[in-house]
Amino acid sequence: MRGEDQRSEGIFSYVRLEQRVPADHPLRPIRDLTDAALKGLSRDFSRLYSREGRPSIPPERLLRALLLQAFYTVRSERQLMEQLDYNLLFRWFVGLSMDEPVWDPTVFCKNRDRLLKGDIAAKFFAGVLNLPQVKGLLSSEHFSVDGTLIEAWASMKSFVPKDGGDPPADDDEGQGRGRNAERDFRGKTRKNDTHSSTTDPDARLFRKGAGKEAKLCHMGHLMTENRNGLIVDARVSEATGTAERETALAMIEDNAGPRSTVGGDKGYDTADFVAGCRARGCTPHVAQNNTNRRSAIDARTTRHPGYHISMIKRKLIEEPFGWIKTVGGLRKTRHRGRGLVEWFFVLTAAACNLVRIPKILAATG
Repeated sequence: MRGEDQRSEGIFSYVRLEQRVPADHPLRPIRDLTDAALKGLSRDFSRLYSREGRPSIPPERLLRALLLQAFYTVRSERQLMEQLDYNLLFRWFVGLSMDEPVWDPTVFCKNRDRLLKGDIAAKFFAGVLNLPQVKGLLSSEHFSVDGTLIEAWASMKSFVPKDGGDPPADDDEGQGRGRNAERDFRGKTRKNDTHSSTTDPDARLFRKGAGKEAKLCHMGHLMTENRNGLIVDARVSEATGTAERETALAMIEDNAGPRSTVGGDKGYDTADFVAGCRARGCTPHVAQNNTNRRSAIDARTTRHPGYHISMIKRKLIEEPFGWIKTVGGLRKTRHRGRGLVEWFFVLTAAACNLVRIPKILAATG
């Protein structure tokens, strides 16, 4: 018998929000890990808020909402608030009841910016890795490093001389064409030394390699452990030709102990990086670059079986980079300023770990 297409609504609902989410939903173990990490940040949250005045948005709910934004590739805070209004799964994860009103997007962003002062993203990232059930998944001896470009939220038209000597082009009648005026860059040399972006002054003009177009961008860096490919460090730096190696050495200093190994691609096969690793008691397992030059490492390193294992394991770092850029939405950042870009890069790296950790625990348990 065909059912009738009739809309029926009751005045009251007797189904709890907890019952709406399936017991085997992937967000359930992620929520447990998130809550466990947030408990350790209670004191840090207290330092950021005054004891007087009106209650603000709970910081725990703020972070859960931002994690959802990364999990489900929500492109803006305004769309995130819209989803929270009618998406029961989102409400359950954040901690909102069925009847609680959602926040205004502007209020949400202002409360989010408060978390920048306490470096909450980095502390939450570390809190997830320090959970007892996660520590056993991490290797403390074998790591990989790599870097990638994060396109800045700025157009090439905003990259103008620092002295203001290149005003926007006018039309045939000498009238300006507004903020999006036509520009002709042919025959003009633009360099980071003489030019900067008026939209994001921290962005640098950079290209990844020969034949690639130059873009205004920041540079993101990851360090992963080789046992399960989990991210153990995430940073953002100025986009320069030496930033990858310099930041990698800083991450090695903070995370890798003596007699550890660090894998990397051919871009890390330089004398200064190899010497820097060895000065820190770390063995550089980088891919040899023998194209019209001599590699900085020789058979004393490459003859060991561990080197060939590192060459295989180091490729795992491309997976979190791919997730952060596609699912996490950081191929082109929506934020301006290196501080804010790094905050979201670190939080998105934590989200990437949260997605993978339950799967690893289930496979090893």
